[in-house]
Amino acid sequence: MANFIFSVEKTNNESIVKFVTNQVLTNGSFEYGNIEEAQESPLSQQLFHLPFIKKVYITANFIAIEKYNIVEWSEIENGIKEKLESFLNEGGKLLNDTAKKTAIAVEVYAEITPNPAVMKFVSNKLLVTKDQEYKNIEEAKNSPLAQDLFKFPFVKEVFISENYISISKYDIIEWNDITMELRSFIRKYILDEKPVVLVSEEKVETTEETVVEEVNLDETSQKIVAILDEYVKPAVASDGGNILFKEYNKDTKVVSVILQGACSGCPSSTITLKNGIETMLKEMLPNQISEVVAINQ
Repeated sequence: MANFIFSVEKTNNESIVKFVTNQVLTNGSFEYGNIEEAQESPLSQQLFHLPFIKKVYITANFIAIEKYNIVEWSEIENGIKEKLESFLNEGGKLLNDTAKKTAIAVEVYAEITPNPAVMKFVSNKLLVTKDQEYKNIEEAKNSPLAQDLFKFPFVKEVFISENYISISKYDIIEWNDITMELRSFIRKYILDEKPVVLVSEEKVETTEETVVEEVNLDETSQKIVAILDEYVKPAVASDGGNILFKEYNKDTKVVSVILQGACSGCPSSTITLKNGIETMLKEMLPNQISEVVAINQ
């Protein structure tokens, strides 16, 4: 019997939290707005007995739950996590055999980014639960989508986040010549329900730019990570990129970060790093920060 272990992940929507598990739940998508709609999902019916549950969404390796604003997530998320684990580990059914996948219209649109070499392709469908970055096809062993994208001769790098893909191209061609082709390819790929990443496989790090685990960090490092998560990541994500904390040198007071997606190699990233992120950290952590540097800039 599978041993389901769930972890709690916040989303950009304060009303919605994802409960991500270590197992593949389903190869389809299922969405329920009330207990009547959830007749084909015993687990969802159990959840709707809770008065604060508004909507349940099941797919791949997570269950997303939307709540009514009568309680805070901090008050209920651990209880829901335990309920999910106990129900499934005690043999409860996630879905009946007759469950029908939710038909979701797939839309993909292209967005320019501050980096002229990178285009952001945004989908109305969730793609991954954790950011994935690939510098070449060899790194993309756990992502069939990224592997197929690298077969286009002009694709240089691929960064996949929750609902978008940032693609870096070589200078041999202009975006006007390839944007529609990539947009159509990505839309059809998602529409065909092909796997974006293989959730059963861990991405093997192939560079030395390994990000530190957020455990056993000193107090200043913890504060830096919290500031980056709350104030910086949402802003850079809107531009098709990401920033990761690498390390803090308490002797030199230098903060090292890793730039991903559209932020990596962007001509304006130095200005953003110095005038934006560095200034913010210095103001919020006075006398503790001397400089912020990107080790892969």
